[in-house]
Amino acid sequence: MALEINKTTVASDVAPAISIDLASNLSRGIRSLQEVLGITDLQAMADGVTVNIYGTALKGNLNKQAAEGETVPLTEIERKLMATATLSLDFYRKIVTAQAIQKVGREAALYDTDRELITQIRKVIKSDFYTMLSAGTGVATAKNTLQAQLAQGWAELHEHFEDIDSDPVHFVNPADVADYLGSASITMQNAFGFDYVENFLGLGTVIFSGNVASGKVISTAKQNLRAAYVPANGAVGTEFGMNSDESGLVGIVHNVNTSMAGIESLMMAGIKFYPEDIAGVFIGTFGGEVSA
Repeated sequence: MALEINKTTVASDVAPAISIDLASNLSRGIRSLQEVLGITDLQAMADGVTVNIYGTALKGNLNKQAAEGETVPLTEIERKLMATATLSLDFYRKIVTAQAIQKVGREAALYDTDRELITQIRKVIKSDFYTMLSAGTGVATAKNTLQAQLAQGWAELHEHFEDIDSDPVHFVNPADVADYLGSASITMQNAFGFDYVENFLGLGTVIFSGNVASGKVISTAKQNLRAAYVPANGAVGTEFGMNSDESGLVGIVHNVNTSMAGIESLMMAGIKFYPEDIAGVFIGTFGGEVSA
């Protein structure tokens, strides 16, 4: 019996090009976030590797210079391990039935739901990042207004990172700055679902997210942020026939599931954004009206 035109999806219809396109869309979003956060490199690591997060390097006092012929004394430098995070390749799967494809068509049934799954993966990556930021041990003195708190965070960062050229980045709840944005001429930008403004009030990049509690400001330096990932085009991805773009950040494959009469989507990604120096992440609170 001939297949009904435009109603039946067969294995050859699940083109690898579609999987690569979906992977590329998520990868581009990750790279755009990388640029906003000022992270120059995404470091590839093996699945299960532990990422160490340290406190500030504690530098011992420089010893007096040795006299001619004497042994040069040691200067001790200590890095205190504050937290760890395991880098893992995470898997996500969904299935679309043949009936759903017949009812609404392949684009809506398969690819639109793939895009929604990618959106959820993006939320997981973002939420994990904010969880790590919220563990920052730096304390910024509380102020009355958002503007004053941003300025305090800016000052704390310049003191903490005084030996390097640092670019401040602050994370705030959008509700806390809504009134200001409504009355000011500001260009809002977006990357990977992050809304942000560069050089906000002259205090650095400010990123707005509901993952940050209202009345709180998280401040750090872009130079303090790192990113690592497990390549989805490595050994595991190859075994599963994953399709990926050249970055290898995300892998996606579609397969016909005959037992359930559907098309299965399997995605894998293992990306983690984290602060290298958790003591360089300052958390401050404020209250009262937003100062314009």
